[in-house]
Amino acid sequence: MPTDFLFDGPEDARLTLLLAHGAGAPMDSPAMTALAGAVAARSIRVALFEFAYMASRRTGDGRKPPPKAERVMPEFIAAVDDLGPTRGPLLIGGKSMGGRVASMVADDLYAARRIAGLVCFGYPFHPPDKPDQLRTAHLENLQAPALFFQGTRDPFGTSAEVPAYGLSPNIDLFWLEDGDHDLKPRKAVSGFSAADHLERLGGKLADWAARL
Repeated sequence: MPTDFLFDGPEDARLTLLLAHGAGAPMDSPAMTALAGAVAARSIRVALFEFAYMASRRTGDGRKPPPKAERVMPEFIAAVDDLGPTRGPLLIGGKSMGGRVASMVADDLYAARRIAGLVCFGYPFHPPDKPDQLRTAHLENLQAPALFFQGTRDPFGTSAEVPAYGLSPNIDLFWLEDGDHDLKPRKAVSGFSAADHLERLGGKLADWAARL
């Protein structure tokens, strides 16, 4: 079944970012819409898509739980196939689980010269309250250039934990002060708003992508 996409940003952009959603929210959730908008505002075309389990929730099939990340890897590759040729370089990535799946297929796609890099937002380094269950083995030798946006107080991996993980030098970590798993800060604590973080995120992504 062909992949359905939601697009944001200019059609003639020199760069396209293909994004997958997190485990519990669809591609048109407020968080994903805001994220895509922040990237698109930097003249980057964004293509959002859904894994089949999430798309099925839009029909009468009921609420299916998220499958293991390994099981939806073929769906991410199929989305790259269905997106087809882009005007310029293609980046892949996603929010939380979507970013994890993207990271698991990134090196093969990068070696085949099908993508230029990887972008993850709130990568789930481990389940909350289970810091020993790391999801980082494949990130230790990642070859694709990667940019990870993380909130410093993300329960899936805080700024105090992640630097000790021995990640590939090809991963650029960009920390958003007091951000949670959705990268949102507590303004009274950090002095930043969610809009501030999205603005910084968009600027960092555009600068990083320009150097690829």
